[in-house]
Amino acid sequence: MKKFDKHILKNGMVVLGEPMEQVQSVAFDFFLPAGAAQLPNGCCGASSIIADWIFRGAGKNDSRQLSDALDSLGLHRATSVGSSHIIPGAILLADNLAKAIELYADVICRPQLKKEQFELSRQSAIDCVLALDDDPRAKVMLKLREQFYPDPLGRSTLGNVKDLNSLTAEKTGEIIKEKFELSQTIFAVAGKYDFAEICEQMEELFGGGEIKQQKKITIKPKQNKYTHIDNDGAQVHIGLMTKTVKPDDADYYNARIAVSVLSGSMSARLFTEVREKRGLCYAIGAKYHGLKDAAGIMCYAGTMPEKAQETLDVIMNEFNRLSEGISAEEIARAKVGLKSALILQSESSGSRATAIGSDYYVLGKIRGLDEIKAEIEKVNVDSVLGFLRKNKFREFSVVTIGPKKVKLYPSG
Repeated sequence: MKKFDKHILKNGMVVLGEPMEQVQSVAFDFFLPAGAAQLPNGCCGASSIIADWIFRGAGKNDSRQLSDALDSLGLHRATSVGSSHIIPGAILLADNLAKAIELYADVICRPQLKKEQFELSRQSAIDCVLALDDDPRAKVMLKLREQFYPDPLGRSTLGNVKDLNSLTAEKTGEIIKEKFELSQTIFAVAGKYDFAEICEQMEELFGGGEIKQQKKITIKPKQNKYTHIDNDGAQVHIGLMTKTVKPDDADYYNARIAVSVLSGSMSARLFTEVREKRGLCYAIGAKYHGLKDAAGIMCYAGTMPEKAQETLDVIMNEFNRLSEGISAEEIARAKVGLKSALILQSESSGSRATAIGSDYYVLGKIRGLDEIKAEIEKVNVDSVLGFLRKNKFREFSVVTIGPKKVKLYPSG
């Protein structure tokens, strides 16, 4: 059984670790409870600004000095924004971990938040939203999540131009002060490290403050099933999404294998039936997408305008046909593909740091790789078909971008 490390600071902040003896690197992530769904109304995109702004000067270092200090550690940093969290993290040589954590303590607890730097961060966020017009595939999937998930879970992690333009440095600074709640923060580390030293340092740098309960967000259901965005391009980009079980459900791995049967390889059903047999599209794929409070199976297809309606109809038919029968060969192939992806992930300290932090937030525990493999091995034809027949794909959310609309017919 894989050993994991866990320590809770006096203020409630959770410190998690997964040792990887075979590597010389270490990766870490801070899960700060300031994601897109946690924002006040009218502030869509503030998380995107914050993710950049906090690195434009912190502690005694201005923007250039902080950047130079981080670079001097050979640190490869990345900050992501999700529905629930802003996640600043990095990968670096293990010897430099303590210095990196010290700099990140300044970024999280003592950002300078200068107004002139705010304007640069806001413009960068606006540019990212505008750039979606040149990437319709990314835009259709972002709009799909926004439409599918109940509000505020589906809010765009990039934001919208209207809200971004209305934000001020003062308002955004207030959001940071309110949402950067250390007692609700998770720190996850994976690779080569000394956990006792990390805990001592974390207590010193982050251990202040009181334990506070995170405010629960109010989830509001949505009714819109189809949205079309006009675009004079030569293709129609189709995104569709349907409800499925959440990551903490007993049928989670049956759902993951079912998705792999649909779209886990070039021999999977969507690629074979929609592209190879009928030549309806040039790109197609489906994947599981899960949040703590909701989950769905999402699919993308890129096609020509005259083939868009048939492409959508065939995709939806393949979703519904899945419960009629699956071969043992398809299940075996899907299991191998899922385990292969898992093994590749296990070789990356960065992937593991993110995975253990996410697991703890969503599930309240960390799943070891052996545990996940064992759960995948339990899956069989009967278990997947049982899951599919209990969880029929009755409702689809659809978003299209292009010169031609489609019609959404009742399913199932």
